[in-house]
Amino acid sequence: MPLNGSAVDLMPLDYGDSSGKWRKLYEVQRQRKKLMHDICLKYKSGSRRIITPYHVSRIFVEDQHKLLYCEVPKAGCSNWKRVLMVLSGLASSTKDIQHNTVHYGNYLKRLDSFDRKGIFNRLNTYKKMIFVREPFERLVSAFRDKFEHANNYYHPVFGKAIISKYRRNATREALRTGSGVQFKEFIQYLLDVHRPVGMDIHWDHISKLCSPCLIDYDFIGKFESMEEDANFLLHLIGAPQNLTFPRFKDRHSNEERTTSKITQQYFAQLSPLERQRTYDFYYMDYQMFNYSKPFEDLY
Repeated sequence: MPLNGSAVDLMPLDYGDSSGKWRKLYEVQRQRKKLMHDICLKYKSGSRRIITPYHVSRIFVEDQHKLLYCEVPKAGCSNWKRVLMVLSGLASSTKDIQHNTVHYGNYLKRLDSFDRKGIFNRLNTYKKMIFVREPFERLVSAFRDKFEHANNYYHPVFGKAIISKYRRNATREALRTGSGVQFKEFIQYLLDVHRPVGMDIHWDHISKLCSPCLIDYDFIGKFESMEEDANFLLHLIGAPQNLTFPRFKDRHSNEERTTSKITQQYFAQLSPLERQRTYDFYYMDYQMFNYSKPFEDLY
């Protein structure tokens, strides 16, 4: 069942839009969608692949407002899940929902939990949204979160393998715990075709996580304009007026958010070739979501 065009009218134009605010945001959405379609036509083969449960495994379902959200880690996903929980009546306020409840509570349904008919019915009739982030910034955010703080999964699973393969004369302690991975070592792992341990959703390509050339998203939001985009989407689906996208930082709240300036500092640790290869690695995400080259010497 091909999904060649969205079945959802994104914009029932607002009667009270005297300032033209919603119309401007709608035009932004139109341009983002057009670019995504153009890039898909340019780089992907013309034949539509079949949508399988795997392709929709990262999509969360909110049946009451007929909304599908594809989760992109490190692009506001924790707070989006909080919003979905409030929309579906599982919580009264986003402030009341703890991080572990969001990610490990299994309160929200995923699209791949439905049968084939349920999957395609929702894909064809619900609003489908995705929120993206500048790829280098998202990568640095993931590195800081997973490797610069105590973590009982990423250090032993990824850290030990990365230090073992890429650090000369690693200490016994580093090999034992896997903590203290350097950003340069992390990039060596990322770019290695023979990675000692597999990919992870926190730094995998957005174009792979959410299959935007296969699933026709109605709404493309950006982390960089999160508040405006999120509240526009909530307006479009008729969410309660008192529900706004939460501003709080989910974890390590006393630490500065990853900004473009912080991202530049991390990438300054790399050689020009490593920066170029990392850019090439995320090339499709840069093209598809209209992010400019983060360094002038990139080609």
